[in-house]
Amino acid sequence: MKNKKRLEEQIFLWIMRVVTGSIILVFFLILLVIVQKGWRALSWEMISQEPQGGFYFGKGGGILNAIVGSLYLAFGSTFLSVLIGLPVALGMNVHWVRNKRWVNILRFLLDALWGVPSIVFGAFGFALMTYFHLRASLLAGIITVTLFIVPIFIRALDEVLRTIPSGLLEASYSLGATRTRTAFGVFFRQALPGFITALLLAFGRGIGDAASVLFTAGYTDHIPQTLQDPTATLPLAIFFQLSSSIPEVKERAYAAALILTGIILAISVLSRLATRKFKKNIL
Repeated sequence: MKNKKRLEEQIFLWIMRVVTGSIILVFFLILLVIVQKGWRALSWEMISQEPQGGFYFGKGGGILNAIVGSLYLAFGSTFLSVLIGLPVALGMNVHWVRNKRWVNILRFLLDALWGVPSIVFGAFGFALMTYFHLRASLLAGIITVTLFIVPIFIRALDEVLRTIPSGLLEASYSLGATRTRTAFGVFFRQALPGFITALLLAFGRGIGDAASVLFTAGYTDHIPQTLQDPTATLPLAIFFQLSSSIPEVKERAYAAALILTGIILAISVLSRLATRKFKKNIL
């Protein structure tokens, strides 16, 4: 019997090591491919300049328009997601905690929205633009991406809030705190590391998605000056350049992918550092 349990444990450990090693291997293979194919095209000119005439045919210029556009889009949609999602997530775990039936229905709907492909959100955003006679713009892209990532943000934060002991809720009420004060002063503070993780997850999906902005944000060679201007994004820049038959343009697509990966990795590192700092302030 002991030998059987030991064998089962060894098999499980072996599977765990193989799967973990495979994930790490795939991650470094992705990095290797985009670095190998895009490093030669990566330059200060590419990062610091807008596309010039004939850029998509191998001539001069860069993708500054797509870099700035992606950051505008991701930061704007993430900001709106926090404004919408934070009260909802806190409400589900503090204000509406006794209405379990409705909270579970809301969780089901949010899970369903999480699973909807981003192209569907893009089609929905395009339908709204057509109905209200709006054109493709940075604002339309931000709204569409917000609709796409807000369920992700809410459910990610909700799962963290559900791990907080219910005793903290009762203790806060017994000290005379209101529900709102309990939500933001107790639950949000305890869930701060999880909030940062949810924020990163939403931002990563927002900056890396192409389908949801394909019909709504448009594309331009210039940096948008107002919310009504169309905007380029890195995922669309990668898509358009990778579709080219010109080798130099394809190399630029991999360089753009390298820049996008670098942005996400940098934000991930910063969020880890912030999470470690804020973990010191929780119980």
